[in-house]
Amino acid sequence: MELLPWRVNRVANSAPGVIPAVVAIAYLAQAGGILPRLLACLSLIGFAVIAVRGYRLGVRCEHRTLVVRGYLRTRVIARESITGITDFPAVRWTTPRGRKRWTPITAFMTNTTEISVSRRHKAQAVGKLRRWARR
Repeated sequence: MELLPWRVNRVANSAPGVIPAVVAIAYLAQAGGILPRLLACLSLIGFAVIAVRGYRLGVRCEHRTLVVRGYLRTRVIARESITGITDFPAVRWTTPRGRKRWTPITAFMTNTTEISVSRRHKAQAVGKLRRWARR
């Protein structure tokens, strides 16, 4: 089961990469010298990665694992090690050595300024995730 934010939220989640990438392109077009152009290219690549990962934020519930895709990393968590899903939302889990961990689910974080339809969609996704984790 794939749990993703509403499409409008997915586009908004890519903004932290898209907006600086546009600035990097503008800088690259007018930059003089090799070092400034190199730095602009590297920045552009980094911002493009953040834009794509921002669009792909979400959770995939597989038979034995939970895959949480964030802006910078993807975490794979064994289903049996999950101890709960918080309201933050985040996954509480325990490592095989017994260390307690938590992984935030940035795709379903809400704020007071977003529209109610979006908050409701995210709450439903977190509810589905909780039901999957309890099975």
